[in-house]
Amino acid sequence: MEVAMRMLLRAAVAAVLLAGTSAGALAVERGGEMRYGRYADSLFLDPVLNDANVDIWILTNLYDTLLQPSADGLSVEPGLASAWKVSDDGLSVTLTLRDGTKFSDGKPITADDVKWSLDRARNPKNGIWNSLVASIAEVTVQDPKTVVLKLQHPDPAIIAALSTFNTAILPKAAFEATPGATDDEKAHAFAEHPVGSGPFMFDKWERGSSMRIVRNPYYWKMGEDGKPLPYLDAVDFEIIPDDATRILKLQSGELDGAEFIPYARVAELQGDADLQMQLYPSTRVQYIVMNVRPKLADGSDNPLSNEKVRQALNYAVDKDAIIQIVTHGVGKPQTSYMSSATLYHSGDTPLYPVDVAKAKQLLADAGFPNGFTTSVMALPGNQDQLGIGAAVQQMWAAVGVKLDIEQVDNATLTDRYRKGNFSMRMAAWTDDLNDPSEITSYFAYSPVIDALHSGWKNDEVDKLFEASQRESDAKKRAEEYAQIQKIYAETGPILYLYETPYPVALRKNVQGFVQIPLGNNIFAGAYLAK
Repeated sequence: MEVAMRMLLRAAVAAVLLAGTSAGALAVERGGEMRYGRYADSLFLDPVLNDANVDIWILTNLYDTLLQPSADGLSVEPGLASAWKVSDDGLSVTLTLRDGTKFSDGKPITADDVKWSLDRARNPKNGIWNSLVASIAEVTVQDPKTVVLKLQHPDPAIIAALSTFNTAILPKAAFEATPGATDDEKAHAFAEHPVGSGPFMFDKWERGSSMRIVRNPYYWKMGEDGKPLPYLDAVDFEIIPDDATRILKLQSGELDGAEFIPYARVAELQGDADLQMQLYPSTRVQYIVMNVRPKLADGSDNPLSNEKVRQALNYAVDKDAIIQIVTHGVGKPQTSYMSSATLYHSGDTPLYPVDVAKAKQLLADAGFPNGFTTSVMALPGNQDQLGIGAAVQQMWAAVGVKLDIEQVDNATLTDRYRKGNFSMRMAAWTDDLNDPSEITSYFAYSPVIDALHSGWKNDEVDKLFEASQRESDAKKRAEEYAQIQKIYAETGPILYLYETPYPVALRKNVQGFVQIPLGNNIFAGAYLAK
């Protein structure tokens, strides 16, 4: 990202943070419970064995990491480690652990817990994010306050990775004492009542309905009043998939905040004297994933396996029109699978400008002159996704492609997606660290999850990504990522749509809450002004 854009993003986030807190250090209020409306429930509260934002954005309140992302998402700050140093040869990282830290059960966090947690996170058998810390050859405990990471090779993203959810520090003894024969079994049992060291700790969970997290009395970070965070006694999450209902409950005062406000309602809520309609700077991209395997789960032939068909479907969509229809002008067209705020983003021209004639010719060249029928999964009650679906449906009809919109609940959608049992699905992505390795491993590097569970594979992209993970020269690394983005734009498995900020609406008395560009909902500094 260019320096000017970085400065603009920092300024925007700083303005949000200043607006969310009062002028004086003693103006904060302690106590109270914040009620927050979520569009979908969490699935699995383990930081290693998941890949869903509905989990990740809650995990960061329950678990702590050695380093933490900055408020603007562009750098890292001390966390459970008060200091860190990369050796001159780039082959080791020395971390100094913060004094006096404890888990939410009151037990001290030890260097052994750190070693065990990082070894678990980098285990190739555990989850999909082990690639972020795959450069670690060995984790050693030098003394009770010092942990050293010995690397197989210099890793330009290792510091950012230590601020990412999957490197959260868990209590070794408590996890290992949990029933289960395998790590997966133990993780599922442990995650039913997790123990972490974040600002909040787990209280109770009624799946599909609500979740409650309460103040962790052992949290280490201090607030503006010189006392430990968080200010709130608890956060109560209410699961309300329907956008209209979520907004009604906010307006009536039943909720203090609500996420994923439909862009069609932003202007209206900006005019509500009782609310703050926030558009937080983000790294969020909205797209549609296409399953590109030759056969679908039901055994039928898959037209989306032909890259000319994927190109045609992209050309047939008027992204500017969708941005106006769905985001009311808030969004901007994608110029890469990465957001323009992601490090090493390449490209300044919107991908696939609308060209219906070209789309028809590509479909004819691919053997589908009369089009075909396909489907896309979307969340029921999600205005933005259903708006996108309706617009795309109409645009593709002009080239002979019939689109069926399957409204599927989040748990079922996620399960089918991970099993490859879909034709297409609505999707959005947010970076979890300030490095392109994460999004690229997820979108394009086939060994991780078959490129968005799509089945897409490109040998050159795989080799370029592996090279980028070892490249310490920033210029060369940027060139590798530029080539990856070029290949992906031409042959990849997505329909490009747009980038947008995070739309969150809050009651006027909510102060200090922020959703950072990496997506994390930060409740630690939130309070309810009287």
